[in-house]
Amino acid sequence: MPPHLVALDVDGTTLDHSGALSPSVRAALGDVVAAGHHVVIATGRSVVATMTVLEELGLDGGYAVCSNGAVTLRLDAFEPGGYEIVEVVTFDPAPALSLLRDEWPDAVVAVEELGVGFKLSAPFPDGELQGRLRVVPWEELVAHPVTRVTFRSPSGTSEDFLHLTDRIGLHGVSYAVGFSAWLDINPEGVSKGAALELVRRRLGVEPMHTVAVGDQRNDLEMIHWAARGVAMGNAPDEVKAIANEVTGHVEDDGLVSVLRSLL
Repeated sequence: MPPHLVALDVDGTTLDHSGALSPSVRAALGDVVAAGHHVVIATGRSVVATMTVLEELGLDGGYAVCSNGAVTLRLDAFEPGGYEIVEVVTFDPAPALSLLRDEWPDAVVAVEELGVGFKLSAPFPDGELQGRLRVVPWEELVAHPVTRVTFRSPSGTSEDFLHLTDRIGLHGVSYAVGFSAWLDINPEGVSKGAALELVRRRLGVEPMHTVAVGDQRNDLEMIHWAARGVAMGNAPDEVKAIANEVTGHVEDDGLVSVLRSLL
């Protein structure tokens, strides 16, 4: 089998809902890498949080896509921190955040500081964000271009956020609603799929040899981009609907059968 580009979401796909990596997934992933395939983590996580996962997976070469496609890394153990940033896309967060703030006043906001952590409007629940976290005035949140903004509500649901984005419209940005009341906002045109296409060209992998596995709405473009797009069994129906196939639930190591099929 020729080398494939295998793009994997992290939470709810490679790691279970508690954030744990099963021995079966770890072993299958190692075998796929040993077989010569290019495993590329593609996640909504920040650079800091992504590097933690890559270390756990034993991936120290190739590429990784972070912040839903806004940041692409080339992994290199000889670089400071173990990576080189090869692509960054930013946007002005002020218009979208001002609109959302007016519509949902009790929401909390996190603005990513690349390679550092997040600036926050108020504290997030423990464990949801990684890196240096600091609460700052609203004016500082919107003062500079950023790669990603996270808008989170302690009182809403994902359905509430879907209705909210439909009602108000968000122009000039890309966005994805998570499994809870969690909204990620990125620069317009940015997605995991768009970033992975650039990685594919760098690696010289043919389009027919691309595989992507994910479980959430921020994986839609990635799954559609791949020649073989796979939705996890725990994915929402709209994600399953655009996939070429649906594998098992993350709690049942659904990723393993997809990885083993590449050997």
